[in-house]
Amino acid sequence: MDVLDRYGVSPELAWIASLVAGVIGIAGAAVALPRQVYWGFLWRYLWGPVQADAEGVNCFVHFPGSGETVPGSHEMATKGCTRAYESAFVAEPGYTLVSTAVYILVLVFMLVGVYLLLKRFTLEPYSDFFFALVPFMLFGGALRTVEDAFVAAQRAGEVPAIEFPASAILISPFIYFTVFFIALASFLASKWLVHEELTATYRNPLATLGVIWLAVAVGYNAFLSVTTNYVDFVPSILVIVLGLAAVIAVGVYYATETFRPAINAGTGYMGLVVLWGHAVDGVANVLASDWTWVWGLGEYTAKHPLNRAIIDATNAVQGGTELAGVYVGDSWTFLVVKIIVPVLILAVFDKEFVEENPRYAVMLLTAIVAVGLGPGTRDMLRVAFGI
Repeated sequence: MDVLDRYGVSPELAWIASLVAGVIGIAGAAVALPRQVYWGFLWRYLWGPVQADAEGVNCFVHFPGSGETVPGSHEMATKGCTRAYESAFVAEPGYTLVSTAVYILVLVFMLVGVYLLLKRFTLEPYSDFFFALVPFMLFGGALRTVEDAFVAAQRAGEVPAIEFPASAILISPFIYFTVFFIALASFLASKWLVHEELTATYRNPLATLGVIWLAVAVGYNAFLSVTTNYVDFVPSILVIVLGLAAVIAVGVYYATETFRPAINAGTGYMGLVVLWGHAVDGVANVLASDWTWVWGLGEYTAKHPLNRAIIDATNAVQGGTELAGVYVGDSWTFLVVKIIVPVLILAVFDKEFVEENPRYAVMLLTAIVAVGLGPGTRDMLRVAFGI
């Protein structure tokens, strides 16, 4: 900041300049070194997986020699696309360690921009801003399942409402920008209502808009479940996931309140939402990975490498999906992680930190909830709608 002040450059201008320079630099490198930068990195880890996800294929393969890009054959894909096509660039749907690292860097950079943007607005009380955004976190996961329904339509031989590449705005990482701009527009509209003295606070209209967006996304899949044969609806799954997550979150919250009240002193009921959001992710993962057979649904596998690593480690340690001869699955430890980690994170947000940096603390808490509740909502709705 001292360097910026010395040259009279605002943090906002510095952030925008960094964004433009980064985009130009990456685009220039992709043009200058297409094989190494575009196909070997941008396409392989970022754009290719989005295309594979959107079109419901096991992988896409780019052959540098011929310049051809084709879906991987089913026979080869069953052996593992990366091993089957060793001399080509392979893009598989889902996350990798590389793409995850890139997304984290982008997230941190964007959080700085959001922080600078929100400094221009009055947000007090900050907890109102946090709670009003919870529906948008649910909306992000619900919106992602809309694209899952598009893939289900393709597999059923139907034409989806939106086809690739337009559907990419509903797939990670682009969906984060889509949800952000929708939330930003809703926030600005809510602030305008306050300015025009049509409402006393921006919280209620902002939360209401979030609920409306959520209802539209869920309602679309609900409509498909009634009018098509490729989308189902099992409401008991929603009850189980949301109910168990609520019980776990409340139990953990009051346990920490009883034995380590300092953990909740800074965040209050915002901490309860953090616990609930990650409990939804944990419960939804366990149900999707190990218990869909109860409803006669298909199998769902973890797409994130961290999820997959935890499940594989559990399977190896307990020697399968049974413990003491009783079927427990092999993803239950992911739920344990999703309980412990949020508690450790909340311990960092002590009362002093939150009181000294309320805007920054609330923004970080919002991001922490979103990275759990968004994917958790998607997994829950994917299973509930059978897509």
